[in-house]
Amino acid sequence: MLDDAAAGEGAPGAASRDALRRRTPCVGVCSTTYGDLVCRGCKRFAHEIVGWNGYREPQRRLVWVRLEDLLAQSVRAHLRVLDVPLLRQAATAAGVPDAATQSPEALAVDVLRVRADALIACGLAGRNADAADRRALLAAIDGEFYARSRACYEASFKMLT
Repeated sequence: MLDDAAAGEGAPGAASRDALRRRTPCVGVCSTTYGDLVCRGCKRFAHEIVGWNGYREPQRRLVWVRLEDLLAQSVRAHLRVLDVPLLRQAATAAGVPDAATQSPEALAVDVLRVRADALIACGLAGRNADAADRRALLAAIDGEFYARSRACYEASFKMLT
């Protein structure tokens, strides 16, 4: 998990992140019902989705931490956060919930989803030429997040034959 210094200025501590998390990572686009071992929506493993309601808080926290870390890595592969206060200001102006407490990486994704203006106006910069197209950038981040989640699954559960 990112510590506060690594996550960026003004990032919340672990206790406040726990308090702000939704009850479940589900985003309502589950692909595990079609046989995927990693959900294309929330990026959880199929067995985590099935067992979620029976998980105790420490088990849920481990899943949340992995998802937050993988999302942050995926965002950093495609974006640079240049100005955290400007990003938070842009998010607040756009009505993004919890803008003051989200990690900069999670906030960057939320801002990209709701704002159509230039990245630099939100304190962000793309790492490649596709960054000018916000939809393509969001798709690239989501694809990276899914690939990292699959790699994590395969590293953790791959059976030797």
